[in-house]
Amino acid sequence: MKKINPLLLCLMSVILLALPFFNCRIWLASWIGFLPLFFLLKEKGALKSFGWSYLAGFVFFISVIYWLIHVTMLGWIVLSIYLALYLGVFGLAFSFAKRLKSLYFVLFIPCIWVCIEFLRSIFLTGFPWALLGYSQYKNLFIIQISDICGVYGVSFLLLLVNAAIYKFLDDKKSGLKYLAIILVVVGVVLGYGYFRINQKLSSDSLRVSVIQGNIPQDEKWQYELAPFILGRHMTLSRLASEEKPDIIIWPETSLPGALEEDQFLIENINFLAKDIKTKLLIGAVSYREGLYYNSAALISKEGEVMSRYDKLHLVPFGEYLPFPRFFSFVYNIAPAPIGDFAFGKDHTVFSLGENKSFSVLICFEDVFSYLSRDFVKRGARFLVNITNDAWFKKTTEPYQHLSSSVFRAIENRVWVVRAANTGVSCFISPKGSVIASVQDKNTKDETFISGFKTQNITLENRKTLYSRFGDLFVLACFVVSLLILLLTIGGKHGYQDR
Repeated sequence: MKKINPLLLCLMSVILLALPFFNCRIWLASWIGFLPLFFLLKEKGALKSFGWSYLAGFVFFISVIYWLIHVTMLGWIVLSIYLALYLGVFGLAFSFAKRLKSLYFVLFIPCIWVCIEFLRSIFLTGFPWALLGYSQYKNLFIIQISDICGVYGVSFLLLLVNAAIYKFLDDKKSGLKYLAIILVVVGVVLGYGYFRINQKLSSDSLRVSVIQGNIPQDEKWQYELAPFILGRHMTLSRLASEEKPDIIIWPETSLPGALEEDQFLIENINFLAKDIKTKLLIGAVSYREGLYYNSAALISKEGEVMSRYDKLHLVPFGEYLPFPRFFSFVYNIAPAPIGDFAFGKDHTVFSLGENKSFSVLICFEDVFSYLSRDFVKRGARFLVNITNDAWFKKTTEPYQHLSSSVFRAIENRVWVVRAANTGVSCFISPKGSVIASVQDKNTKDETFISGFKTQNITLENRKTLYSRFGDLFVLACFVVSLLILLLTIGGKHGYQDR
């Protein structure tokens, strides 16, 4: 590989790493995706390692989140410039790690990657999109370890394999033993996955329907279309009610107006719930005490609001403007109006009676694993994600979004029910399988169609290690990375013999 053009090596890694986010069936590419980049950086110094890795990161993100162009071209570019920094920092770490003895290298590379991914997930409100582990969301046997170490454990495993193969290709004699050990590790992970997937547990059951209205984004808030929008959701709900669900779930902001302000909407929702005798969970803008919230409201069979959840993690530059004094100029250049929503304060757990409780994740809240874990710890026995992916047109965004929900299901061993205005409205089992979805009967399309789906789900009484203890695995990766640094910096213990 020494004779291959450096730019070609960089692009090879980008292509291999990006492919699974365009087509989930190509998940195998992630297991070797870093190899071209590693060989590119092998003879580079720290500054060039940062530069080449930054370039790889920029091209990766500019391609993977290309769908953001439908909302804001400037935001798409600026976000990609920012996110590329994390891969640049990883390149710096590699420039240090390549001088380590093989054992330290094979351990340090995946550990530092996990630390960098976790930092990206929390810094400046966090953007844990397209984490490396998400590339494996269809690889069910591998991702079962998420109930122990979260999605970061899968990212760790992928980098571990990349690092071991790199060492083997670089020096077959010394690298062979590490490759053999890694194959054993992968075998153990697959064995654990086989055990979890085939594990049978008894639990309570619940019948749930999801509605997908498929309202175009440019029509969603047109006042004169409110009766049509409401009518579509009501019609679909009536059809769903014939299948006798315990609850019918509408998508995010599916109600074409503020719940407390529009008497027409209130009366129709009240009448619908009474008529079909079914509880409704409705995504709606709510207005209280002079503040607007992005909310989910549980409506009783009598048409009354039983409880409400206000979104905790708002979208910066979309639902609110962070640091308004500093970023006030954004109001003048934003292609769409920036919302002025208030942050929710409570981790609401809804009750359907008889120990049948759930919590709601609105929009991209399902990409934040700590939120799902917090809800489950507070008693939620299944999770609901209501969202609206119509913003991003017919792109890969809905499926990239779906991959996050799959991991939330496995991490907490709960069902995740998704209701999207358009996107992927589906039911995800505690084992990460998409059991059923709203789709066109002929084309099997799941986006930009309207419909409903009803499914029986189970409510299990168990807490996973991840639910109980959270990201202890990330902490372990940080400790290992620090120990390796302490063993090497200021001494020669961990460096290769020269």
